[in-house]
Amino acid sequence: MNQEPKDFIRQRIVRDIDEGVVTGGVVTRFPPEPNGYLHIGHAKSICLNFGVAEEFGGVTYLRFDDTNPLKENEEYTDAIARDVAWLGFSWDDRLTHASDYFEQLYQFAEELIAAGKAYVDSQSNEDIRATRGTLTEPGTESPYRNRSVDENLDLFRRMRAGEFADGEHVLRAKIDMASPNINLRDPVLYRIRHAHHFRTGDAWCIYPMYDYTHCICDALEGVTHSLCTLEFEDHRPLYDWVLDNINVNFHPPQIEFSRLGLEYTVMSKRLLNRLVVEGLVSGWDDPRMPTIAGLRRRGVTPGAIRDFCRRIGVTKQDNLVEMSLLEFCIRQDLEATAPRGMAVLDPLPVTITNYPGDGETLSAPWHPQRPELGERDMPFGPRLFIERDDFAEVPPRKYKRLTPDQPVRLRYAYIIEVEEVIKDDAGEVVELRCRYLPESKSGEDTSGIKTKGVVHWVDAAHAVAAPVRVYDRLFQVPQPGGDTLREDLNPDSLTELQGLVEPAIVASDQQRFQFERIGYFCKDAVDSGVFNRTVTLRDSYRPDGGAAGG
Repeated sequence: MNQEPKDFIRQRIVRDIDEGVVTGGVVTRFPPEPNGYLHIGHAKSICLNFGVAEEFGGVTYLRFDDTNPLKENEEYTDAIARDVAWLGFSWDDRLTHASDYFEQLYQFAEELIAAGKAYVDSQSNEDIRATRGTLTEPGTESPYRNRSVDENLDLFRRMRAGEFADGEHVLRAKIDMASPNINLRDPVLYRIRHAHHFRTGDAWCIYPMYDYTHCICDALEGVTHSLCTLEFEDHRPLYDWVLDNINVNFHPPQIEFSRLGLEYTVMSKRLLNRLVVEGLVSGWDDPRMPTIAGLRRRGVTPGAIRDFCRRIGVTKQDNLVEMSLLEFCIRQDLEATAPRGMAVLDPLPVTITNYPGDGETLSAPWHPQRPELGERDMPFGPRLFIERDDFAEVPPRKYKRLTPDQPVRLRYAYIIEVEEVIKDDAGEVVELRCRYLPESKSGEDTSGIKTKGVVHWVDAAHAVAAPVRVYDRLFQVPQPGGDTLREDLNPDSLTELQGLVEPAIVASDQQRFQFERIGYFCKDAVDSGVFNRTVTLRDSYRPDGGAAGG
């Protein structure tokens, strides 16, 4: 590499290459458990694993840790593969499953038993937990710890044959019940589960534990750098112990990095699953969810997520990232790529009293800095809609929009000024009657009038009515908790409006748009005709849980 690597993992890889530790190319893996949808915390790991392999000319395995048939299914494997591909990464022919190696894993377990390094324990799960010890006191050895090799092999083979009920026996490693590292106190390697596996069917009724499985899979796949989040740091001695005590000729190093913590959301699959199961969101792809599927449906781009992961970097220290950084990355990406149009979300009718005829067609660019996107036609006529808060009968200080005494320019159109304010019996403004200045047409203005403000609008005769979902942060506190999950929810995380959208937006095959002066929106991928707000035009979030403006 031509420059100093920017984080400790890349520095380690460079050192390993320079010292000849890695000679056949860098190999990484992303090993999700298919028991839920991926979230943006997984995106950090995806970008790291696939990213460093790409940078060093290596490859990455997408490996599913499908060792728990009670919680895993094909829906989740399909969703995970879809998300990784959507983020822009490819695994080619390197899509694997832990279940691909079940027979090899079993044989390695028999090898440990034969070497006197594993035994079948017939204690209940409760007894095993109770005798494990504490952080300050050693555990207690199982009364079955000193079974003979022959007895252990016999019991383990009968476990595989399905002779025993769930929980009746487990296979444990024989390491050290007095170890200061609790993970080395004879950890469970296999448990009995008479459950149908979505890939192997009913071929197995014993399933290996993750700590036993993933290190062996790493070795079999030739992974050169096993990158894990920090919660696995205390598990590294077990990772090493397994590989040191079986007949495998490759031993990857496990390297830990900090997991992503993000404000105003939860990054636990358990809690995300609870949100779905309890109906607190509409599903795993609810646009308020931090899942990749939810972010995609909300209109977030892969480039924005990759930029976010690049900006937060890779460190050894856990930290809580501000949601505003993610929103900044989303804006930055959409600012450069999203076409622009107009929509009115809280319409106030405007009648132009001196407009001749039924209407005309104006033209406007899709993006002021991207002429290659072309222009769009905009119908204009005597009846329009503007945003209700773009008019004030009694304006506050420094108000730059329409008032009875202050004209305003309609974006890409004409200057208008108020002639009459129509109210209902309750005193609510229900219509504005205005006159327009024909000589003030945008691009041909000869009026000589300079307005203080410009407002967006839609033509009443041609605007398309469309449901608009205004999404905000799912939680109203920066660090929501499991015990207060419901109480921490933001009651204003979703507002549904009936908007009016200019027809060119609805007719376009583009998915994402900037609604000028409002925010970035996208066409919903599930509910046809619905627009979802992706992000506001600026960081306007208030700590009380509401959004100030936007």
